[in-house]
Amino acid sequence: MGERIVVLGGGIIGLATAFECQRRGHDVTVLEKVACGGQASGAAAGMLAPFSEIGEDPDDFFRLCLESLRLYPKWQEDVKDISGIDFEYSNSGSLHCVYHEADLLALETRLQWQGQFGATAEILYGEDLFKLEKELSREMIAAMYYPEESHVYAPDYVKALEEGCRKLGVKIFDHLEEVHLERWQSEISVCAKNGQKFSGDRLVISNGAWAKELENVFGLNIPVYPIRGQICAYNIPVGKVKHIIYTSQGYLVPKANGTLVNGASEDIAGFDTTVTEKGIRRLTNWNKKVLPFLESEVPFHTWAGLRPATQDGYPLIGGLSNVPEIIFAAGHYRNGILLSPVTAHIVADLLDKKQEIVPLTSFAPERFS
Repeated sequence: MGERIVVLGGGIIGLATAFECQRRGHDVTVLEKVACGGQASGAAAGMLAPFSEIGEDPDDFFRLCLESLRLYPKWQEDVKDISGIDFEYSNSGSLHCVYHEADLLALETRLQWQGQFGATAEILYGEDLFKLEKELSREMIAAMYYPEESHVYAPDYVKALEEGCRKLGVKIFDHLEEVHLERWQSEISVCAKNGQKFSGDRLVISNGAWAKELENVFGLNIPVYPIRGQICAYNIPVGKVKHIIYTSQGYLVPKANGTLVNGASEDIAGFDTTVTEKGIRRLTNWNKKVLPFLESEVPFHTWAGLRPATQDGYPLIGGLSNVPEIIFAAGHYRNGILLSPVTAHIVADLLDKKQEIVPLTSFAPERFS
């Protein structure tokens, strides 16, 4: 018989975890202060690109991201089937572009070590590159092409995951404004601002940058901080840009609805999601050097989201050694969309006492204490 699970946070990680745990037979309740997916999740560009994002070495975080990328084809099918809602999942491939010969060695080094993990990558030069992506600036001398990398349309993915949870029987309570953890040893008891009370056998903490609010409750150092990420989007003809494009300054992602998403400028602004002229200008100053046609284009939409970053850049995933009732799944920074399937599987496996699909030592919630 399944356990009663209370999930604190209705972002992409909380919803994914609830989805997986409920379909494994647990009784799940999700508690969200505002709207589900209303913070980092719905604002994300939706890239599934561990090879492009992690170029230094094959650490545990890279392995976690790669495992999640390879769960995605089946995972997104399941979410669509159960929810009845379609969303864009595009196996577009990506191009990690460079301007200078000095950067070629870094690409070659990536190709060598990433190939050991099954990356079907290749370095494209000159005309071979421009045949693949004709709108690229001719100042680009080469790019790493990763055909396996993909992206989703994050707002629709969040909606589908929320609906999938509801259809599976997950109880979702949003717009609660505030929640207070009253008891957390032997039994979970949470009280909302409006007086509603929720109980369970286990608590999953997946409230992103707000996880830090629980430091005094657990007597635990939880260094998760909000990083404001600002993004803009352009209207372009469908198919004008075909791949995710990375450079050292940011990324551009073409969506099936005819938008080109450009991100992200980051700054520390607490929990302020105001879009600033300076933040968007950081994007528009360089993007035309990647795609020259953007010189004459103006973004039709700008927005910002809060990314929950930890002190060392790794998420907090796993249980507390002396309190089995508590499981963390927070602090995924820029990779919440990518890491949603693998995090959901890890949490569900912990509940079901199954073997870890990836080593969790590097992500232990108590590593800062």
